[in-house]
Amino acid sequence: MSNRRFEMYEYRQVIYRMRLGESDRSIAKAGLMGRRKAAELRQLAKERGWLDKGPLPDDSELAEYLKPKPAAASNLSLVVPHADEVERWWRSGIQGTTIHQTLERKYDFSGSYSCVRRYLATLKAANPEVTTILEFEPAEAAQIDFGKGPTIKDVFSAQELSTWFFVMTLAWSRHQYAEIVTDQKVATWLGCHRRAFEFFGGVPHKAIIDNPKCAITKACFRDPVVQRAYGECAEGYGFIISPCPPADPKKKGRVESGVKYIKRNFMPLRDFRSLSDANRQLKDWILQTAGNRIHGTTKQKPLSAFIETEKPLLTALPDVAPELASWAKVKVHGNCHVQFEYCYYSAPFRLVHQQLWLKATETSVKLFRDLKLVAVHPRLKKPGARSTIDDHLPPQALAYKMQDPQWCLKQARQIGPSCTALIEQLFSDRVLDNLRAAQGIVGFAKKYGNKRLEAACQRAWFFDNPKYRAVKIILQKGLDQETCEQSAFDRLGEAYTGKGRFYRNINTLLIQ
Repeated sequence: MSNRRFEMYEYRQVIYRMRLGESDRSIAKAGLMGRRKAAELRQLAKERGWLDKGPLPDDSELAEYLKPKPAAASNLSLVVPHADEVERWWRSGIQGTTIHQTLERKYDFSGSYSCVRRYLATLKAANPEVTTILEFEPAEAAQIDFGKGPTIKDVFSAQELSTWFFVMTLAWSRHQYAEIVTDQKVATWLGCHRRAFEFFGGVPHKAIIDNPKCAITKACFRDPVVQRAYGECAEGYGFIISPCPPADPKKKGRVESGVKYIKRNFMPLRDFRSLSDANRQLKDWILQTAGNRIHGTTKQKPLSAFIETEKPLLTALPDVAPELASWAKVKVHGNCHVQFEYCYYSAPFRLVHQQLWLKATETSVKLFRDLKLVAVHPRLKKPGARSTIDDHLPPQALAYKMQDPQWCLKQARQIGPSCTALIEQLFSDRVLDNLRAAQGIVGFAKKYGNKRLEAACQRAWFFDNPKYRAVKIILQKGLDQETCEQSAFDRLGEAYTGKGRFYRNINTLLIQ
């Protein structure tokens, strides 16, 4: 018979004409069937008694004799020895070309790729993919997702920005909110939610999401763990979070379609001068083109369906917008600081190497230990910036930080002129940092008193040895209580006015 496939009703019509006495030639002229095929059908009809009076054969009886038998694939038998393994690979999502290459590599498979492809086709036919349409009531749910956005070259800063789309689609009306962002951080995720709810003028009952790290810290089919900040956002706005099972994005197919629609309809052939310009164009496109199109599934305009039916049923926005804060577990390092988004914030030194909860808002950063607030800082934006509270530092570090050169000079002036001159001499050194030496010298006043320290500094200055060690030895040996001998040159009335570090009294030198 010919390669053309006939439906059973076509065979029945030809048999009916044969009963009426039409020849094979007339049937062929009518375009119903070729003469050769009609002759074969007439022979079969005579054998089966279909040309006799009575009801015509039904489809099942005709199909039993006329339906073509599937051709046996000559190479199918080559795949059968590996059937279990091939089916397991196919179910795990491995594509046919990879399966064929693996069979060749592992088992010296001699069949062609077409052989593997035909076998996989039989598996697909035996295991059809079945889906169910999810129905939603107005204001019941919104589906949320990220999609890859355009690369924007800012005309003002000349920077290239890699972007993403944040898309929130109302499941009933298909009206959507979209925003172009530069990251997928928790703060961005929460901020987009706030702006989306304000755009809609209300809050849907449920948020159907994937499992991004900014929302779900542990993806699980039964017990997903919600990000603490996102949980607080849901409580503040009054919606529940419904994450999809891992690796099952079809549960939010409407927003998936919305993301594709933006990529295919909004992005092509557009120029963006900056991120703000791109978002302005996107908002206009949503309210005009996207909102007023006839949706392929609902056969309604999404914006009209939203305004007329869904918007009044949304949960009202709270009178006071909830504080959107990011939470993170941080560790206090040995320098008494924690790190968050490349910035550093101090914590009390007694909490070094301990875990704290960090709460970051747009303006502040708070640190908690066992639900107790232990530190508050202004929010820093510049990477590497540091916020340090002096009371968080250990005493020795705080002392060094507080006792700066100005503090040392102030203490020296209270002690006396010799001490002041000696401290100034230390700070005039252009090579060595003598802050610790100056702190140590003025610190001797607590142990020896101002009077003795001033005398010790005067003696060290007299012998041109303004060093911490010299002052320390003078005080320890009590040399500050002895008078400094006058220079021999001074007594002779010479013009020399040096300090005389290495000369001695000539009388003491001549004594035998």
